[in-house]
Amino acid sequence: MSDTARRHRASSKSTQLADIAERTGYSLATVSKVLNGRSDVAAGTRRIIEEALRDSGYTKRISTTKNRKLIEAVFQNFDNIWSLEVLRGIVHEASAHEMSVVTTESGDRSHPDSRWVEGVLRRQPLGVVLIFSNLTESEKSRLQAFNIDYVTLDPAGDPSPDNLSVQADNWTGGIIATRHLLSLGHTRIGIITGPNSMLCSKARLDGYKAALDEHDIPFDPDLVREGDFSTAGGYLQGLSLLKNSAKRPTAIFAGSDLQSMGVYEAARTLDLKIPEQLSVIGFDDVQTAAYMGPALTTVRQPLQDMAAAAVRMIIDKSHGRPIQNRSIYPTTLIVRDSTRPLEISEPH
Repeated sequence: MSDTARRHRASSKSTQLADIAERTGYSLATVSKVLNGRSDVAAGTRRIIEEALRDSGYTKRISTTKNRKLIEAVFQNFDNIWSLEVLRGIVHEASAHEMSVVTTESGDRSHPDSRWVEGVLRRQPLGVVLIFSNLTESEKSRLQAFNIDYVTLDPAGDPSPDNLSVQADNWTGGIIATRHLLSLGHTRIGIITGPNSMLCSKARLDGYKAALDEHDIPFDPDLVREGDFSTAGGYLQGLSLLKNSAKRPTAIFAGSDLQSMGVYEAARTLDLKIPEQLSVIGFDDVQTAAYMGPALTTVRQPLQDMAAAAVRMIIDKSHGRPIQNRSIYPTTLIVRDSTRPLEISEPH
């Protein structure tokens, strides 16, 4: 391109942005900040300017997607085997498309840290896989301005139909776990859920309730504990369920394999043998579940497959291929050695 053509393009862009500034009543500097995804703009101002930019047909010219070879995975934390299983799936699929992966620890289960958006706009990946987290409307608009797609894996809340998401069939997982324990003669079944604010926790608890209802067993809130999907949390809530021998459940459905590990330790602390005196079933089927002592009966959600699917959704969308915005993967029961038929009378 000649110097004259470059000057003409720059002049045309400046004129167009100046028109938008005049139309909206904001300064050219503020319009430029919105266009470039800067955070130091009020949400209301951003919405007005973004609408004016869209109406004018103005789009920010960024590098073409074929040159963008980066996927970003955003975890709340990366200190357990569950997160590693997810990362394996992301890396494997990205590698198959000759792409690289960058991981970020940010925020909590509902939302990444506010500073994260600034970083991702600088890195400009092809797309982002968010673990649990959701974004504000402002953050979505800023990613959209840079053509950065995102997929939520195991969303904390019910995802909007317009958002890309991948999750497991958690309700079915909850019902098949509880049915398994019921089929072994257990009727006093404790459950350690995940956080009540999370969609997957609610769905697994609802499945548990549905299985009890099938067998005309009343739901007992005293057998329910809210956990946090961690081993430490499983230990504390396991102790809470088991410490009173008169009201002790004969089986526990832990809402994750990590929580099951904590229940194992709680049982050991109280000199309870698994599965002779307590049956335990988990959820996830992480790699270590088969090597616990005894090997853990669990509900498998295909974490690596789900993570790979999230990456494919980003890639397919970037190529204009048709995709389903919401993907739900089946859950299956994996029977091992931590559950057995009830051989003693349950406490009254």
